[in-house]
Amino acid sequence: MGEPSVEIIFKEAGITAAKRGTRGVVALILKDTMPANYSNPIKMDTIDEIPEALSDFNKEQIKLAMIGYQNPPKQVIAYIEAPDAANYSEAQNYLETIKWDYVVVPSIGQTADGKADTDANITSRATDFATWIKQLRSAKDIRVKAVLPHCPADSEGVINFATDDIKTAARTYTAAEYCSRIAGMLAGTSLNISATYAPLAEVLDVPHLKKEERDAAIDAGKLILINDGKKVKIDRAVNSFVTTIENKGEDFKKIKIVDIMDLIHDDIKSTAEDNYIGKYPNDYDHKCLLIAAINGYFEGLELEGLLDSSIEGQNRAEIDLDAQKAYLKSQGIDISTMKDQEIKESNTGSQVFVKGQVVILDAIEDIKFQIYI
Repeated sequence: MGEPSVEIIFKEAGITAAKRGTRGVVALILKDTMPANYSNPIKMDTIDEIPEALSDFNKEQIKLAMIGYQNPPKQVIAYIEAPDAANYSEAQNYLETIKWDYVVVPSIGQTADGKADTDANITSRATDFATWIKQLRSAKDIRVKAVLPHCPADSEGVINFATDDIKTAARTYTAAEYCSRIAGMLAGTSLNISATYAPLAEVLDVPHLKKEERDAAIDAGKLILINDGKKVKIDRAVNSFVTTIENKGEDFKKIKIVDIMDLIHDDIKSTAEDNYIGKYPNDYDHKCLLIAAINGYFEGLELEGLLDSSIEGQNRAEIDLDAQKAYLKSQGIDISTMKDQEIKESNTGSQVFVKGQVVILDAIEDIKFQIYI
């Protein structure tokens, strides 16, 4: 049998990716009094585990998050902040240290006394929270996402939920009050599909928008609910990212695509940390071992229908030759007469320079056909 190898672990991660991606973790930051015999964070897998002592509003928010879509979320984590907390820093500091996928702050739409706040104040608080999400993704390499009301963050890590006046049989919700439901839906959406046109069976009606209004909202990075005349459903499942740049194009606007990107990032990072870093000498042969393992992982994602396998070899990792050259130059090494293979085999200290490219499969969202008679 032998010891576990990096390659086997990576392949197993790839083969189970779609299954693992069907159920994410939703974190809720709730303002409330901590129930007796509980401490932060409160982790709940089912409705029966919701503490009865929480406020009715917060219990409802947890229940909304647990509904999900194809599946319920894997878990809902509630971090309880004091009712008079001036901000969410205590919860934010803790959430940086644990694993979760989507976060919601239901009270972000309320004043200190629990009443509905102005749109300007809601957007201001949501924007501040979105800045934290951006910093986690860019500066701290923590790939998480937030569902926030009326928050044009222009970030793939922020879903700008922008539908108010959401009518159910029990009550009417604002966007801020329904973000928990949306986060649960996204966390319960399989990576093989998207949340586009996902129905919300409990919703009776939402504001009716003309096609040009819906298109404008989507182009502005808003996630909205629509009524198609028969049911209420999510329109195109987009995040708030709108300003495309080189190497960050239209695909980054799709929630499904970003979820798969984040899964790949986290799988490679965690598996390399647990099974490669510090456990092998950093020579060329062992760099090739890591690359072969990552490519095996990509093959698993192809089999799971998450990566496009139509062109052989398009999903691959390899030594980053440009980065390797830059490193050698920084060490005072003359590479002017070195061949590419010599550069690849050169000693890079503790550094490993690997690059990869993948083609992620989108879901069917746009169908065009002609009928000739």
